Amino acid sequence: MKIICIGRNYAEHAKELGNEIPENPVIFMKPDTAVLKKGSDFYIPEFSNDIHYELEVVLKISKGGKYISEGNAPKYYEEIGLGIDFTARDLQSKLKEKGLPWELAKGFDGSAVVSEFFNKNEFDLKNLNFTLEKNKEEVQIGNTSMMLFSPEKIIEFVSQYFTLRVGDLIFTGTPKGVGKVAENDVLEGFLEKNKLFSVRIQ
Repeated sequence: MKIICIGRNYAEHAKELGNEIPENPVIFMKPDTAVLKKGSDFYIPEFSNDIHYELEVVLKISKGGKYISEGNAPKYYEEIGLGIDFTARDLQSKLKEKGLPWELAKGFDGSAVVSEFFNKNEFDLKNLNFTLEKNKEEVQIGNTSMMLFSPEKIIEFVSQYFTLRVGDLIFTGTPKGVGKVAENDVLEGFLEKNKLFSVRIQ
């Protein structure tokens, strides 16, 4: 199982970090060891003093394929969920300054929260609301209509480079409102007002 992540897929998030709006999806990867075990707390790693949350809609690939067209892409995932892409922002900034890959800042152990998955047919994927609360306060409010690249376009683009396999996860990008976590924070993710996960920061 591989975790494919899309960066800068919401224009306002790209702007809040001072990044250009991309012409194509920005891709990075997380190893399977990045998945935070369900029910576990997230521990701030020793190598960072600036861990940020990034709430994302996650696609679960249900059919293997390569060179998938945008029109056929819906056949390749049946379920969606929510996730957090935890990012060591201080480390990422240093890597970006040197033109180096982001994986150390994005793919460390426990850096991917993944909720349970639900049948996509239960939702309007073109107008899907999702929110993140930190200590009961809304900090991120997103809607899939604000994506620069739709799930189908993402699958088309990614499958030109990587063969997709059953069980692969695609993190589809985060809306504006990312921010720093601190010890004892509680993060809760909601999909259309249904709570899908709760994570305590240690």
